[in-house]
This record gives sequence, structure tokens and C-alpha cells, in this order.
Amino acid sequence: MHAGHLGFACGAALGFLGDLALGDPRRGHPVAAFGKAAHAVEQRLWRDHRGYGALHTLLCAGGTAAGAALLARALRPSRPATVALTAATTWAVLGGTSLGREARAVGGALEAGDLEVARERLPHLCGRDPQALDGQQIARAVVESVAENTSDAVVGALVWGAVAGVPGLAGFRAVNTLDAMVGHKSPRLRRFGWASARLDDVVGWPGARLTAALTVLAGPDRRGAWRVARRDAGRHPSPNAGPVEAAFAGALGVRLGGTLAYAGRVEHRPVLGGENRPVEVADIERAVRLSRRVSLLALGTAIAARTVGSLCGGAVRSGVTSSITSRRSSR
Repeated sequence: MHAGHLGFACGAALGFLGDLALGDPRRGHPVAAFGKAAHAVEQRLWRDHRGYGALHTLLCAGGTAAGAALLARALRPSRPATVALTAATTWAVLGGTSLGREARAVGGALEAGDLEVARERLPHLCGRDPQALDGQQIARAVVESVAENTSDAVVGALVWGAVAGVPGLAGFRAVNTLDAMVGHKSPRLRRFGWASARLDDVVGWPGARLTAALTVLAGPDRRGAWRVARRDAGRHPSPNAGPVEAAFAGALGVRLGGTLAYAGRVEHRPVLGGENRPVEVADIERAVRLSRRVSLLALGTAIAARTVGSLCGGAVRSGVTSSITSRRSSR
């Protein structure tokens, strides 16, 4: 196996274990540093214009991927350095452990009957207006956030890591972070954030489909997950959140979607799994456990895909080399 692909397998596994053991640091997180830099660029470039938004996306996301590619290339001759870089990058871009911690924190507050604490913690997971939500609505918001962020914070990054190594990992997280920063439809960012939002839809597409498929495999109700995902995924306004949330709804046997409140504006989204029961507080823990199983399967899938790609690529290169050598010998 090519050293680079072996380095990805070992590094991705180590980085995944690092996230399990440590989660995200409270201070000095690389993604937070990227966010500050991207905000500084936004302050200089902002115009109510799609072109300037596209330039912002290119500089921030493209620059991150290019920088990661240059660093990976410089360290390629050293297998230990390659493994270390992949492990560090994987740990930095994954957020599965922190996702579970925040979800459980809200769930614990709801179980204790402390609605105010639950409302204080909810913004750590999503951008909804917590003051407009009761306990059941908060529980539903947490389950939906766990589902969507399983794709955004774990599976999508691993998919692009399998495709492009360290640059894929770093580039995906940069795009996803930019979407969270400027990709929403506020009056100020509707045009400027358009490029980031559309690019996030594109790069998130494969990870969302893999997340939905793995949810069907790992969920407690496989038939339900498949049925709801196939029927309801297209009803969601997001092309990537739809398959994931629908699969989670079917796998957990709960009803997701409906009326949402974001900073004073109300959205009425289609219901996913309408025949199922409403979300309960206990479903938060079930969603976190399902997310963890899906994440582990995604890690195995990414490593396997990278390995198979390496073997197939090696076989093709070997065949081409043999063919060229044979032609030269026959002359």
C-alpha cells in the first residue's frame, strides 16, 4: 500500500480516537482560529454582492485546502510525520464527542426539569430561538441537531479525507464553517453568503447520503429508517439535512420537523416521520448513541475506501508501466 494511504488509515483512526478521548478544547481550537481569520476577511471584503462573497469563499476555503496540501506534500517523505499530520487534522475537524456532550447537557437539564438551563445550552447546538421553545420542542431540536451534525461534524469530513487526504479534511471543515458563519439568509448575508452556502451543499452531498445509509444500517429500526428516508427526505428544504434527519426519524421512531423559530422569524417545515410519536427527552440519548455508531461505521468506510482506491490505483499504474515497458522492448 502507498505510504500516503497507509498514513491516512493510521492517522484517521488516531485522530478519531483523539476526538473520543478529548473532544474539542475550550481554548485554542484550530477551527475557532480559522473562524476569526475568516471573519477578519469578511470585514474587509463585505459587499452586498455575490461576487465578493465568492471571493471570500475562495480565499478562506481555497486557501485552507491549498495550505493543507502544501504541508502534506512537504511531509510526504516521512511516514511518521504524515500519520501525525493526518491524526492532528482529523482530531481538529471532527466534532462528534463535543456534539454528544452538548446534546446530553441539554437532555440532562430537561430531565431535571430545568427548562431555563436547557434554553441556555441549546445555542451551543443550533441557531434556534430557545425562548420560543418548550421542553418537547427543545428535545426535538436537539435530536435534529444531532442528526444533521453527525453528517456535518463527522461523516462528511471523513468522506473528503478518504477522497483527498489532509486537504480534503481541512477544506471540508473550512467550507462547513463558512456556511455556518455567512451562509444563512439574513438581509446582510443573503447575497454575500450565497457562494459559501451553495458550496457547502455540494461538498456535503456525499457525506449526507452516506450518513443516511449508515443510519439505516445502524439504527434500531432499519425498515422504519429506510421507509421514512425514502419518502420524506425530499420534503426538507435542505438537500443534505433532509436525508439525514429523515433517516434518524425513522430509525428512532420519532417525528421531526414542523414549526421552527430562528431569531424572530418562524419557519414551517414539512414533518418527517409523521406517523411516529413526538420526540421525548429520552430520545436525546438514543440519538447520541446512534450518532456514535454511525460515526464508527463512517470511519471504517473511509479507511476501506481509501485502501481500495490505493490498491486499484496501484494496479492501474502497474499495468500502464508494464504496457509501456513491453512496447519499448518490442521496438
